[in-house]
Amino acid sequence: MSRVKRGITHVKKRRSLKKLTKGYKSGRKNLMRQMKTATKKAGVYAYRDRKVKKRTMRQLWQIRLGAAVREYDLSYSKFIDLLKKNNIELDRKILSDLAQNEPKTFKKIIDQIKKEKK
Repeated sequence: MSRVKRGITHVKKRRSLKKLTKGYKSGRKNLMRQMKTATKKAGVYAYRDRKVKKRTMRQLWQIRLGAAVREYDLSYSKFIDLLKKNNIELDRKILSDLAQNEPKTFKKIIDQIKKEKK
């Protein structure tokens, strides 16, 4: 049986790992064992932070809405409560965007809510 040399496979694997660890410090970008652990750890962080990103964006929308609603003598919680009571089903992302980029439209929404409140 002929001998199988694995040099090509080894180099290909090393090259792909080097590509993933580009920009890392010291041995984490040069040494094979450290490259493997670094990429695995990076993958774990990336997976976790994709979930965290959604959480932080929702917090940001809530803060923006709270700030926008304060101008009209409402609190964030009362605003959301009034939206639900009036069956206005816009999510926080859209409302935040309206408050920031379309203040006239946002004011109309608030006027409609306040009108229904009285």
